[in-house]
Amino acid sequence: MNLPAAHPESLGKLIARLSALHPERIELGLERTQRLLARLDHPERLLPPVIHVAGTNGKGSTIAYLRAILEAAGLRVHVYTSPYLVRINECFRLGGRLVSDDELRRVLEHCERVNQGGPITIFEIKTAAAFCLFAQQEADVVLLETGLGGRLDATNVIERPVAVVITPVSMDHMEFLGNSLAAIAGEKAAIIKRGAPAICAEQSPEAMAVIEAQAGRMRAPLHPAGQQWHVGVERGRLVYQDERGLMDLAAPKLFGRHQFDNAGLAIATLRAVEAFRIEAAAFEAGIVNAEWPARMQRLVAGALVEQAPPGSEIWLDGGHNAEGGRVAAAALGDLEERVSRPLVVIAGMMANKDAGAFLANFVGLTRHIVAVPIPGHDNAMPPDRLADAARALGMRVENAASVEAALQTLSRLAYEAPPRILITGSLYLAGHVLAANGTPPA
Repeated sequence: MNLPAAHPESLGKLIARLSALHPERIELGLERTQRLLARLDHPERLLPPVIHVAGTNGKGSTIAYLRAILEAAGLRVHVYTSPYLVRINECFRLGGRLVSDDELRRVLEHCERVNQGGPITIFEIKTAAAFCLFAQQEADVVLLETGLGGRLDATNVIERPVAVVITPVSMDHMEFLGNSLAAIAGEKAAIIKRGAPAICAEQSPEAMAVIEAQAGRMRAPLHPAGQQWHVGVERGRLVYQDERGLMDLAAPKLFGRHQFDNAGLAIATLRAVEAFRIEAAAFEAGIVNAEWPARMQRLVAGALVEQAPPGSEIWLDGGHNAEGGRVAAAALGDLEERVSRPLVVIAGMMANKDAGAFLANFVGLTRHIVAVPIPGHDNAMPPDRLADAARALGMRVENAASVEAALQTLSRLAYEAPPRILITGSLYLAGHVLAANGTPPA
C-alpha cells in the first residue's frame, strides 16, 4: 500500500479533527471498524501472526514481556497498545521502534480520506491505521492489545489469531462492560477464537467459569495458570513450570510481585504456540530487559524529581481500579520490608473511578494522601471528591493544585527519614508526570 506524502499540518490538529468524527469518545461496536477496513481492502487480513491480549490489569506489562522475549529471540515484532502516556506514537511500535510523526500522519490521513466523513471513534480509526502500518512492513509477530473489553472492541475484527491471552479480570469500566465479574469476563473472553490456544492468568472462580465456557464453545485449547502452568518466586528468582519442564530465571526488571505473574503469562503464551521455538536464554533476557512506563516506575532524575524532598524515592504507577491499587500497595509493602520510609500517596483519578475502593489498599501503609487534579481532562475527579473518599477511610488528606505543588509542599515538611512518594490513580496523570519530568516513553 503506497500512501501519498503526509499533509504538513500538525499531528495534534489531525487527531483533534478525527476525534470529532463521532460524538462520543467511546462507543463499542464493530460495524464502523469493519466498514472502514473493507474500504481499505482489509489490511487486517494481511498481518503477520497475531497474539491478541485482553483483560483488566496487566495487559501492557504482559505485552512488554512478550515483545522483549520475542526480540531477544531475534524476531521482528509490531505492537499496538493503548492508551498512550505522552505521545500518540507510543501506541504503534514497528519492528522495535515507535512510528514517526510523518508515518503516522500519512496513514491517518489515508484512513480519513477513505472513511469519507463517516462516524467513527478515534480508537477505531487509530486501530485501522495500525493494521495498515503493520500490513505494510514485514514482521514475525503482531502483539495486539484490546482497548476496552473485547467482544465489541475494534481490535476484535481479527479472525484467526495465533493465540489469545486473558490477563486478570476485575471490576472496571462497568458502565460499558457490566456490573458483575461474569459479565466483564464474558466481554474479555469473546476474543477467544476457534482453535487458537487461549492462555489465561489466575482468575476468580466466577470469571474462570466464563472463560472456560467460551474456550469450550470455540474448541480452543485452554492454558490456565495454576493448572497447566505455574509461576512462582524462589530465592528472588522466577521459577516457571509446565508439562515441558522447569525454568529457573532471573527476576523481572519491572517491580512488584505481580510482575512475576505477568512474566509467567508471557512465557506460557509463547510456549503454547507451536510455531515458536524460543530458548531459555531468550526468555530470561526478555524478562530482565522488558520496560513498561508508569507501572511501579522509579523516577530517579528529572524536573519533578528535583522538586521533591532531598533523598526521597518517587514511584509512578498508573493503576486506577481496586485491583491496580492492590498490586501497587503490595509492591510498596515489599519496599517497606526492605527499607522503611514514610509513605505519601499523591493521587489523581478520573471521575468514573471508585476512589474509595482504590485508596482502601493503602490504608495500612500510609495515612497521608495528597489529592491533585489531572491537567487537561474535564472528566477528571475533582480533588475535593477524592479527598472525601480518603477521609472516609480515616486517612489524612490535603489538596494541591498540581503534582508540582504537592512535591513542593512535601519538601517543606519534616520527616524522620526521606519519604517514599507514590504518584498514582490514573494513566492520564502518569502521562502528565512523565512529560513534566522530561522523561517521556521512548
